[in-house]
Amino acid sequence: MYTKENIFTKHSRLNSFQLSKLHTFEVAARHCSFSLAAEELSLTPSAISHRINKLEQEIGIKLFDRTHRKILLTEEGKRIYQSLKRTLNQLNQEILDVRSGDVSGSLTVYARPSFAQYWLVPRIGSFKACYPSIELKLLTGNENINFQGYGIDVAIYFDDHMPDTLLCKEIFSETIIPVCTNEYAEKYCLINSIENLNRTTLLHDNQAWDYDSNGDEWQEWAKANQVENISNISSIGFDRSDLAMIAAINHAGVAMGRISLIKDRLQSGELITPFPESQVVCKQKYYVATLPERHSQKVKRFIEWLAIQAKS
Repeated sequence: MYTKENIFTKHSRLNSFQLSKLHTFEVAARHCSFSLAAEELSLTPSAISHRINKLEQEIGIKLFDRTHRKILLTEEGKRIYQSLKRTLNQLNQEILDVRSGDVSGSLTVYARPSFAQYWLVPRIGSFKACYPSIELKLLTGNENINFQGYGIDVAIYFDDHMPDTLLCKEIFSETIIPVCTNEYAEKYCLINSIENLNRTTLLHDNQAWDYDSNGDEWQEWAKANQVENISNISSIGFDRSDLAMIAAINHAGVAMGRISLIKDRLQSGELITPFPESQVVCKQKYYVATLPERHSQKVKRFIEWLAIQAKS
């Protein structure tokens, strides 16, 4: 049955008759029953079986193992069914999006962990309130992801370079400044005394804007403030800025803080800026990126919402 003489060769494309049979296959695979498929499609079980047999002959793939009492998908059949299921789900979602002005369905957002925790997540409720029909999914990580491979609609990065292959829009700039607890500042006599910094432990994000950032945030700040030999000071590195903040809150040292992410900590007094006149505006920016083909209405609405939040 499944030979090189079948109608469907490697150069063939599915025709309308085969698409109709694939619908029958999807129903039969979903129920794992010709009888239930027949009931749903208002056909006889023998008609379902005939359509599946014909489809198997035409595409040259055995889809079901048949026994006297039941049918089971073959491994190849499972692959075809999962692919067909994804395609139908995507098509159904596109239809819903078109009907609703493209502001419903799922929207997957990827962001840096610290940005997500301190800035995005505290505000995300207002986006859901504006667009209740959008099912928002938030993923975090430090790497620059492959949009196609991960199913990401929108990514929020912190960097000084916006890729030419993506549609990018700046959200806002960032300012960095050393922060610690008041107790730590008093212990090491830090208030307005940068020269005492060499007695402390520096806390920093090793992946501030890429995997090899290491102590670059501190180096950038030190250069702007004419602080020498910063690399000789004892330090602890993390792979997330929020972890450096947690360490600072627990009196482990002086962290390089990002103002937009730690405003609440500073306002509450949980952290202080021992050198308040030493802040430095980063060349790196927070920006949102998406693939041109994914620039749908719901993506546009999310980007517009980000811009509004950045100004508030």
